Amino acid sequence: MKKINIISGLLLIYLGVMAVIGWPGKKAEPDYLQYFVILGISLTVIFLLRFLQIRRMKLRKKWDNSIKN
Repeated sequence: MKKINIISGLLLIYLGVMAVIGWPGKKAEPDYLQYFVILGISLTVIFLLRFLQIRRMKLRKKWDNSIKN
């Protein structure tokens, strides 16, 4: 579980850095809607990946236990 937390944390930090770099506030006509939609989709994908990693880990443990028995 620790590896999953590290990967999720790194992805969230990466998203934060990209959000700061891509801030549209200094443009003549900033498009905040597109900016926040992209951030929302990115967050959704990060949490979906986290969910899938946890599910895969549980299935792998279940598979290993069934082979040992």
